[in-house]
Amino acid sequence: MITGPPGAGKSTVARMVSAGFPLSALVAGDDFFGFLDQGAIAPWLAEAHQQNEVVTEAAAAAAGRLARGGYTVVYDGMIGPWLLPVFAATAGAPDLHYVILLPDEETCVGRVRSRTGHGFTDLPATRNMYGQFVRASIDPRHVLADPPDDPQRSAEVIRARFDAGSLRVSG
Repeated sequence: MITGPPGAGKSTVARMVSAGFPLSALVAGDDFFGFLDQGAIAPWLAEAHQQNEVVTEAAAAAAGRLARGGYTVVYDGMIGPWLLPVFAATAGAPDLHYVILLPDEETCVGRVRSRTGHGFTDLPATRNMYGQFVRASIDPRHVLADPPDDPQRSAEVIRARFDAGSLRVSG
């Protein structure tokens, strides 16, 4: 699982990590929020907690089934440490590895500000979600703070940590 605040580089890096496995599936967690039709709540709002759990469970069920089918699943999405137990329990995957990409806040904000053709461009929400990750209680081995500017290098660092087992949460 590759996570982090908006603008952290999750999607770019996740594609590169997934491409490094001979049998892989790339699960874009944000796509599951797109399934919500009526009554959706912006996921960064406090009142969206129950909705976020349901969407996380749906995404985890899909990712887990692919993993149990023999694929190395790379999950790209916003799964803060506070939702990790929900994801893990629902996925039932044989192994779960977790990394938070955490560049500095201004890098995330700058990337979100310069996005074109992306559904998320809310700068105050970006800052809010960045703060949630920074304040979260998480083992530092799961954090890639100030990742390299080169996404390929970030993917290599993540893959090396994955291969060493240092990102493992369960399994």
